[in-house]
Amino acid sequence: MKRLRNHLIGVDQGSRLLFSDFEDGGQMWTGEGPREARFAAKFSEAFRALPAVHLAFSMWDTDGRTNQRADLKAENITLEGFEIVFRTWGDSRIARVRADWMAIGEIVGEDEWTLY
Repeated sequence: MKRLRNHLIGVDQGSRLLFSDFEDGGQMWTGEGPREARFAAKFSEAFRALPAVHLAFSMWDTDGRTNQRADLKAENITLEGFEIVFRTWGDSRIARVRADWMAIGEIVGEDEWTLY
């Protein structure tokens, strides 16, 4: 468990349409086998230490005639942001995906500053 000083906890959140591949015949809609898409997400301000990042599907639009396979993950987390990674495989046909995220972590206090 990560323990945080209670008066210096920051929560940031966002939402990102990852792709809408059915509109233009993109690889998530027309492809087969392993496929991956990566998207940068930036925090509104930097955290003091690496935050915990939670991702969730807020829209999931697929072809019902194929298996629905998906892996949604936060990777390369830094103080300033992270990468949203979506993966699918096999014959899955993914039309659109939107992901919402929340980051929770220690922030720099208003009375803390660096002199040098």
